[in-house]
Amino acid sequence: MSLDLTVDRSSPVPLYFQLSQQLEAAIEHGALTPGSLLGNEIELAARLGLSRPTVRQAIQSLVDKGLLVRRRGVGTQVVHSQVKRPLELSSLYDDLEAAGQRPATQVLVNTVVQASAEIAAALGVPEGSEVHRVERLRLAHGEPMAYLTNHLPGGLLDLDTAQLEATGLYRLMRAAGITLHSARQSIGARAATAAEAERLTEPEGAPLLTMQRTTFDDTGRAVEYGDHIYRPSRYSFEFQLLVRP
Repeated sequence: MSLDLTVDRSSPVPLYFQLSQQLEAAIEHGALTPGSLLGNEIELAARLGLSRPTVRQAIQSLVDKGLLVRRRGVGTQVVHSQVKRPLELSSLYDDLEAAGQRPATQVLVNTVVQASAEIAAALGVPEGSEVHRVERLRLAHGEPMAYLTNHLPGGLLDLDTAQLEATGLYRLMRAAGITLHSARQSIGARAATAAEAERLTEPEGAPLLTMQRTTFDDTGRAVEYGDHIYRPSRYSFEFQLLVRP
């Protein structure tokens, strides 16, 4: 491991926490990729001039978060990082790139279907009218992270499978001259079905994060309805809360 790790002994922040924060940042930004070995505690303690209990506490805090795992005969290994997604109108693809996660996409469905009552209401189109349906598996560092189902009004955009696997849906929409303006979104959680568990390599019944979003352009037209599920071990939403004046 060749990371620039330092601790500030004059800081009121505990030394173990300084170290754990630097290691977590290295994992989140891809400097420590899944499968990387962290090295043993003795070497790390000697390198930083810290005690072994301090280093052990820093590592254990990341083990508890699910970012590291101790393997007998192997050592401490990076498992994965968790993407912390801000609540703003951005795409998962862009957020993964910004986090250094090397996103990849598998398009499993790319077709035209008749709008159900739910989809028609979300997109503001007549029930039974033609809408575009896309289902994608989003991966980061080769690991499944989210299963994305999106519906778009018919004729809005030419959705080429190769392009969908090369970049994000919002990028394609912006490239087509669609100005994304706002969205209505809800977040929840539920247990994974057998099919969802298989797609996301989770046990059946495992908890999943859910998100439904209707996105509008600058004319107020609904241009996309997304129904997405995420692995909570790899993904979380971040909120910034303000006090009303």
